[in-house]
Amino acid sequence: MLATSARLLGLLNLLSARPSWTCAELARSLEVTDRTVRRDVARLRELGYSVDSEAGPWGGYRLRPGSRVPPLILDDEEALAVAVGLGEAALNRALGSDQAALSALLKLRSVLPIRIAKRLGELDDALVLLPGARGSGVSPGLLLELAAVCRRAERARLSYTDAEGRSTVRDIDPYRLVHTGRLWYLVARDVARGRWRTFRADRVDRLQPTGRPADLGDPPDPAHLVSRNIANGPYPLSATVRLPVPLDRALSLVPATVGTHRPDGPDATLVDIGGADADGLARYLLGLGTPLRVLAPDVVREALVRRARELADDNAGGSGAEAAGEPVTEAHPGP
Repeated sequence: MLATSARLLGLLNLLSARPSWTCAELARSLEVTDRTVRRDVARLRELGYSVDSEAGPWGGYRLRPGSRVPPLILDDEEALAVAVGLGEAALNRALGSDQAALSALLKLRSVLPIRIAKRLGELDDALVLLPGARGSGVSPGLLLELAAVCRRAERARLSYTDAEGRSTVRDIDPYRLVHTGRLWYLVARDVARGRWRTFRADRVDRLQPTGRPADLGDPPDPAHLVSRNIANGPYPLSATVRLPVPLDRALSLVPATVGTHRPDGPDATLVDIGGADADGLARYLLGLGTPLRVLAPDVVREALVRRARELADDNAGGSGAEAAGEPVTEAHPGP
């Protein structure tokens, strides 16, 4: 849908740039087929744009002289959907350049009614985007509701279904929305337990504002909290390792959604990584292909040493043919 909308906007911009275009010229400029151009022109006409066409080798398409672009009328969910899509396109360079998406977003915001633009501002203030973010299945209307209570710092009653299928109702103090990978997370304080929690937005069944102010004293770093919970939350075992590289390099080796990072001086980083068992963590650490030291627990360190020794033993006998007792034919240079 985003690619189609971007193509229609591109076609409209081309038609506005000069009096006439042939179908072949438009196809080359948009890098699509002639058939796609004809289909997109038909779609623009359905949307109310006056696009005239002339048959023959010298014919083509043009916006009718004196025609006006129909007004952009979006309801709240449509405006939010477009804004989120353009924001994600800018983040991921989905249109080839973040500048194109940002420019379109600015133009959109400038022509929207103040009421809708203000509500989109609530989303801007409430959400946090992590690198590599992509779209999710959460409805724009729900995102707008979540963003609004975050922006207003208003306590809300949350109906939520967890990963085990259990449904609960609790009062929360919403703080921020975080987008990471393909999911949205709500960072909020669980009022009854007095703890900061993360809630997957796609598991929210209902959100009911209470009209009471939220208690947001000593809030956490929302991106760090979500990354830590994703990296360690569902796993029964967690290991702390020291990588002798700066933080930016450590993040390229172990993504933020896999481990929780903290600097250990200017040239080293401590990373907490979760796993199902010690052997699985050892395999993952060996696969990083970089020097490291397991600080805790001992069971992971011992598993890493054991697997490293097995790997060394498997390769200590020379080539595979020698280790199997097979004759080795020496390679000689040609004449």
